[in-house]
Amino acid sequence: MQAQITINDVYEPHLDNNSRLQIIFGGSSSGKSVFSAQRAVIRVLSGKRNYLVCRAVGRTIRRSVFSEINGAIADAGLTKLFDVNKSEWTITCRNGYQILFAGLDDAEKIKSIRPDKGVITDIWVEEATETERETIKQLHKRQRGGDEDTPKTLTLTFNPIYKTHWIYQDYFAKIAWADDQTEYTSPELSILKTTYKDNKFLTTQDVADLEGETDEYYRDVYTLGKWGVLGDVIFKNWTTRDLSDMRDQFTNHRNGLDFGFSSDPAALVVTHYDRAHKTIYIYDEMYERGLTNDLLADEIKRRVGEQAVTCDSAEPKSIAELNGYGVSAYAALKGKDSVNFGIQWLQQQSIVVDSKCINARNELGVYHWRKDKDGNAIRQPAAKNDHLIDATRYAYEGDMDNSEAVGEANYANESTWRFSTSEY
Repeated sequence: MQAQITINDVYEPHLDNNSRLQIIFGGSSSGKSVFSAQRAVIRVLSGKRNYLVCRAVGRTIRRSVFSEINGAIADAGLTKLFDVNKSEWTITCRNGYQILFAGLDDAEKIKSIRPDKGVITDIWVEEATETERETIKQLHKRQRGGDEDTPKTLTLTFNPIYKTHWIYQDYFAKIAWADDQTEYTSPELSILKTTYKDNKFLTTQDVADLEGETDEYYRDVYTLGKWGVLGDVIFKNWTTRDLSDMRDQFTNHRNGLDFGFSSDPAALVVTHYDRAHKTIYIYDEMYERGLTNDLLADEIKRRVGEQAVTCDSAEPKSIAELNGYGVSAYAALKGKDSVNFGIQWLQQQSIVVDSKCINARNELGVYHWRKDKDGNAIRQPAAKNDHLIDATRYAYEGDMDNSEAVGEANYANESTWRFSTSEY
């Protein structure tokens, strides 16, 4: 069966890797997720192994790892050997062994997951930098029982973010990992670093896009697969918390939308503003590609109902269409130097992000100032991974007291003043 699955050369030796904890990380488009999906299919097909595939937030599974594994099955011509249950998120092989899926945000579901046959032998956590240290420890404990002769593995796949992350501190720092190192192997831990150069299936344009990255941080992390060092992070005034028990208290809403479709996502941020304590609570988000405006409207209404949403004014036609679909959509006013002014205003607030809002956490963690040719930070943000941050600026435009940036006359505009009568 393996002959039907074409695997990048760098990953081939890891098909039979049985180190207890396996880390596969590196740059974008390195093929690490594709390989992890292929290996899951091969191992389940060979018998005596069940897979649990996870991401930090359950709603991200269907369009990522679930789709990836289905693609690996189809590409290998093995669809007749697997039964795919899209409602239960299970893939069952003809031999009785399974690939199961779960979001790590649903602890009770994780506890209750049981394969139909045998025990969970392999766990794969995609985008593992989104997870917490304690969550990974609990997954280790989840792999108990079964055949002593069948090794149990836990695999983490991700793009590196920055060296202060707990994964770097727990695993890389302790073995004195070097930036130019690509492998480390022991019975308890294996690490494999790959980049786009290891993926023979990329197009010429794919390679050109990755090699054309000019921002130093993004080039190090997403092109070269290095752990990043962010000395000029813009937002240091944010924390993460489980806000599920507070949502009933959130009544002073601020919602913002940054448009996107194919390469960029449509990004909706849903927040509450505690004006007295200058605290922004980001408690829901949408981060989706490929949504036409009717589907986008449905997603927005599902999260905010009839609440107002301040949108990027660059797409007036889309704003008009959203209103036609029943969304209370307004255009952001922007104005002179609105980006830097909005950043400065947000820096003066405390920002609390729900632990389930993975994309907001990711953006806030890496949003940084650009550098000049001499390596000095300049007051211009790197324009990447900023969709929810832009949406947040739009959402709070009416709260920002800046006549020069927004324009004094614009404060008479209903779309700005609609927030002024609402207090926390």
